[in-house]
Amino acid sequence: MDESAFYPLPGVVRTWAPRGQTPVLSHLLTHDHLSVISAVTPEGDLFLQMQEQSYDSAGIIGFLDALQAQIAGKLLVIWDGAPIHRSLAIKAYLSAGAAAHIHLERLPGYAPELNPDEGVWHYLKHVELGNVCCRDLGHLRQELSAAEGRLRQKPEIIQACFEQVGYL
Repeated sequence: MDESAFYPLPGVVRTWAPRGQTPVLSHLLTHDHLSVISAVTPEGDLFLQMQEQSYDSAGIIGFLDALQAQIAGKLLVIWDGAPIHRSLAIKAYLSAGAAAHIHLERLPGYAPELNPDEGVWHYLKHVELGNVCCRDLGHLRQELSAAEGRLRQKPEIIQACFEQVGYL
C-alpha cells in the first residue's frame, strides 16, 4: 500500500488515491434538493420531516402541528433566528390559538453552539452519512431515513447534544 495515500476531502470522511494524484469525486450538479426540518427532545427523541421543495411558513406550521400530534402537553420550541421563523404566517398561527400549546423561543442571532439540533445534524452528516454518495433525491431520502432510524436507536447521542450546549 506504499503507492497509495489517504487524503481528507471536505464532506468526505476518508478516501484514497495513488500517491501523487489528487482524488477526484465527480458528480452531476442540479438544482434538485431535499429540505429537512427536525426537532429533538432532551429525552433523546428525534422528529424529522423531508420534502423536495424549500420549507415555507405553511411547511413550518405543518411540522409544528405534527409535533403537537406526537408529543403530549405544551411544547417549548427553541429555534434559530431564521427569517422564516419570524414570518407573519407563524405569528398568525400562534395568535389563532396555537400559542396555548406551543411556546416559541428564539436563539440569539447566529448561535449554533446553543442549538442541540446542530450537534444532531453534525452527527448525521459526518457519522451516519459520512462517505454516502447518492444517485438521486430518492436515494438520498432513503439513506437519510435509514440514518434517522439508526440515530433513533441511540437516544444517548441526542442527549449528549443537549449536554454539550449546557441544557442538561
